[in-house]
Amino acid sequence: MNAAVRAVVRVGLYTGSRVFFVYEGYQGLVDGGENIKEATWESVSMMLQLVRDRDRDRGTQGHGQGQGHGQGDTGTRTGTRTGGHWGICSWAGRGNGVLLTGPNEGRISPCSHPCYHPVLPQTRDGGSRLNIIIVAEGAIDKHGKPITPDDIKTLVVKRLGYDTRVTILGHVQRGGTPSAFDRILASRMGVEAVMALLEGTPDTPACVVSLSGNQAVRLPLMECVQVTKDVTTAMNEGRFEDALKLRGRWGRGTPCHLSVTLMGLRGASVTPGLPPTPLTPCFIPQVEEIGWNTVGNWTGLGGSKLGTKRTLPKKYFEEISANISKFGIHALVIIGGFEAFMGGLELVEGRARFEELCIPLCIIPATVSNNVPGSDFSIGADTALNTITNTCDLIKQSAAGTKRRVFIIETMGGFCGYLATMAGLAAGADAAYIFEEPFGSRDLQANVDHLIEKMKTTVKRGLVLRNERCNENYTTDFIYNLYSEEGKGVFDCRKNVLGHMQQGGSPTPFDRNFGTKMGAKAVAWVTGKIKECSRHGRIFANTADSACLLGMRKRSLTFQPIAELRQQTDFEHRIPREQWWLKLRPILKVLAKYNIELDTSETAHLEHLTRKVLVPEATL
Repeated sequence: MNAAVRAVVRVGLYTGSRVFFVYEGYQGLVDGGENIKEATWESVSMMLQLVRDRDRDRGTQGHGQGQGHGQGDTGTRTGTRTGGHWGICSWAGRGNGVLLTGPNEGRISPCSHPCYHPVLPQTRDGGSRLNIIIVAEGAIDKHGKPITPDDIKTLVVKRLGYDTRVTILGHVQRGGTPSAFDRILASRMGVEAVMALLEGTPDTPACVVSLSGNQAVRLPLMECVQVTKDVTTAMNEGRFEDALKLRGRWGRGTPCHLSVTLMGLRGASVTPGLPPTPLTPCFIPQVEEIGWNTVGNWTGLGGSKLGTKRTLPKKYFEEISANISKFGIHALVIIGGFEAFMGGLELVEGRARFEELCIPLCIIPATVSNNVPGSDFSIGADTALNTITNTCDLIKQSAAGTKRRVFIIETMGGFCGYLATMAGLAAGADAAYIFEEPFGSRDLQANVDHLIEKMKTTVKRGLVLRNERCNENYTTDFIYNLYSEEGKGVFDCRKNVLGHMQQGGSPTPFDRNFGTKMGAKAVAWVTGKIKECSRHGRIFANTADSACLLGMRKRSLTFQPIAELRQQTDFEHRIPREQWWLKLRPILKVLAKYNIELDTSETAHLEHLTRKVLVPEATL
């Protein structure tokens, strides 16, 4: 919540509004007095890494003069219906579990779910010695009877004889340092909420600010409340499939539904670059067939279990074609970074000479640099971003109790400034230097002067990020020396080059889920293409749409012919010609107190929820 409060306060002040804190939730609005205090720029400093409201633990609301911003749990959403223009409403789940648990306010029937069939003896027979069952605290069976962790333990022990342990996570799920993803999400939503308030009229309905895919959206509050009520009604009437559909995208296509049968056909996976690899059947030119249980524990492992090489395929078409023929491979899934994209283009070009290359091909972008054209996100980038953000937190914390200090930190990414920009937004940087936004000596001096003025207030820490290839002359050492010299008497400086530690660490939940979705969708797509391109017992795929890159574009995952992406690519600098995150850089500067113009031309507009007519199961 703190990142959202910070964004609301600072963007509100930037627009010329007066912003107030309302403590103790709605009760603070009733009682008034000391529960309502005017917010200042400095009052939200150093709060991005904090878990809960640092002043009072029962809840805080930021309230703009004449309009408001609510923050709290489920009650916030229903309680705002009689108010003016209200923005973000966030709520936390509660959960119990068997072995591990996930939060879920819903009461979803699991009885027909594949995870609850005995898919356990089979995994044990395949060599697995560990199984994990996750249970929401509100889980019920199709008759409405609660399903408890002890119920499932008893069932497993009685029927299978497996040693079983129950772990209830409880409130530990609410703890921990906020992830980079959460901080950026909260900041984006906080800015969108302020824009929604300022653009509102007396006729504008109260709205909820949300993120659909990678695009901010505004939804009518009362429509959201009605859908929530519809979920409850569907559950009470035993229409569990309808309840899942009403829940949204997460209610459809869960990982347990994503197993794909290839009908005896064979696929291969290649991993150039540096991806955490969620789906890897075999490798070319070193080919090895592997089974279901072989990749059972790969999801939580960083790096690539298959190994990676930056070698491109063009010089080895004959050997690759021979292996494709030898092993009877009918499709390729290539998982990797910019080399994966370039290799895919070369394979498509090779189709004219080698018929064996005329098979469906799908590229899954996976690189910490997030520089693959055709996708807003690459697998691995969130993990690297989280590592950078956590490291920045620790570096700033190292100066606790000392005098005013500025840290100059160098990030990876090649010519792509994604990591520096987004880490700057997540960690609260004062500046982030990148290749895509040219800068000179005057810009550097202006940044130093701005930081000096900030340091004359109550601000004691400064953070400056530099992308490793932002400028060949303005190096990390140069910037460090400049800030050190100009800041004498006001602050001192330290520098850190993060290096390859940005490529390490356990994959974040976002990357694990994103990789799982991408892998499953890729296999489903190539399976369909194999059917489509099969003629008389052989496969021949040489059309542009038979070689695609699977990427996240705004709201959805889409398959794009890689030949069409060629024109969207700056091959010299290995980056897309257009990058969506550049539009977030003004937010970074506004939150750092720069007096710049904030472009609001692409702020979200109010949308209505898509209402589907749900036919009761009994009438099907």
